[in-house]
Amino acid sequence: MPTGAPGARRNYALLSAFMFLFFFAQAASMSFLAIWLKGPMGLTGAEAGTVFSANFIAAMLCQPLYGYISDRIGLKPRVPLFIAGMVALSGLFFPFVYAPLLQTNVVAGAAVGGLYLGLTFVAGSFALESFVDRVGRRYGFEYSRARLWGSLGYASAAVFTGRFYNIDPSINFWMASAAGLLLIPVILAARIEPDPQEQAKAQALTPRESLTILSDRKFWGFMVLILGVTNLYLVYDQQFPVYFASMFPTPAEGNVMFGYLNSAQIFVEAGMLLIAPWIVMRTGAKNGLLIAAGIMIVRIAGSAVVTTPLGISSMKMLHSIELPILAVSIFRYIAYHFDSRFASTIYLVGVSFGHSLGLAILSPVVGAGYDHFGFKTTYLLIAAGALAFWVASIFALSTTPRTDARGRPLDEPDIAPVPETRPAAAN
Repeated sequence: MPTGAPGARRNYALLSAFMFLFFFAQAASMSFLAIWLKGPMGLTGAEAGTVFSANFIAAMLCQPLYGYISDRIGLKPRVPLFIAGMVALSGLFFPFVYAPLLQTNVVAGAAVGGLYLGLTFVAGSFALESFVDRVGRRYGFEYSRARLWGSLGYASAAVFTGRFYNIDPSINFWMASAAGLLLIPVILAARIEPDPQEQAKAQALTPRESLTILSDRKFWGFMVLILGVTNLYLVYDQQFPVYFASMFPTPAEGNVMFGYLNSAQIFVEAGMLLIAPWIVMRTGAKNGLLIAAGIMIVRIAGSAVVTTPLGISSMKMLHSIELPILAVSIFRYIAYHFDSRFASTIYLVGVSFGHSLGLAILSPVVGAGYDHFGFKTTYLLIAAGALAFWVASIFALSTTPRTDARGRPLDEPDIAPVPETRPAAAN
């Protein structure tokens, strides 16, 4: 529980509720997107890959803007409020805008859908996570303790989405809208008081200063793992629901089982978000990143080897172990190695933008790979590429001692804590 400044418990509870509702909406809208595109929309693997690529191109365009605005406005909840409004439009957007466009012109549908989904659920989720991390550091609670409610929200939606999808996919989109409407009063009820000095520094931040991260050697070392291993993992995971469902006697049965397993996986993930800070506190952020990336590679390669529903289900469950370790490690790595004024920009540009850039390039290629070589062969090729980037990351990532959530070393108690604000682009 939070033990920091006054109002910490209230803000922790409200941000936890916000994360629950947002990820509930994200699951309702996105978890069956691949199946929806290749089923009712009738797209081929390559066309579905193009649609995913458009989503990430659009997200890529707005992520630097989200990052700079978030760093500039500090703890003011304007970005979460905007995203809440976009989520509330899901029920109208999918059946009345997105579906007709995709059925008449795939390119136009991909462009419009990419703008909405990229802004709302792809880049939006990263912007919200960065906001929660920033508030957590201000009020003394771990980002992962609030983020776990997001996993519970995703899992709660996943319990119903499989069955609702088989009845009518629009039901899921309207559930997302309902969650979006609830997000607005929740974020307005938060009482987040910024530190006056930190807020003044944030408001003085210029685009030129934000760009200095691009000349930081540590930033590019960090990007080797983000652009390499995690991007390949995400592109593997995009059409995984289709492959998963193919392991069952009928696609409908596979869809329902995927919904149940998705729910179970995410409940385990929520529990792991409680444990992950303890693990990363002992391994250090660099080793935490490498451990999480290693689990990703095992899952990709394992999916190509297993031949039964039980085997493929066990591969999916690995995600519940990897994701919490990765998320905590990323924020601690950023907190230790970079100026806190640029925390959102580094997360939105380095992690979110990096993912979108990689996925925009890789999605059509991998989608075509599924069409030509099948899932198993494509998975093995993805795993081989990820392994090469994992080895490179051992040398590219900077050494990180064991730290707390604010990036302060735990093994050197007599050394002054790392200041919240350090000179830009320090190497």
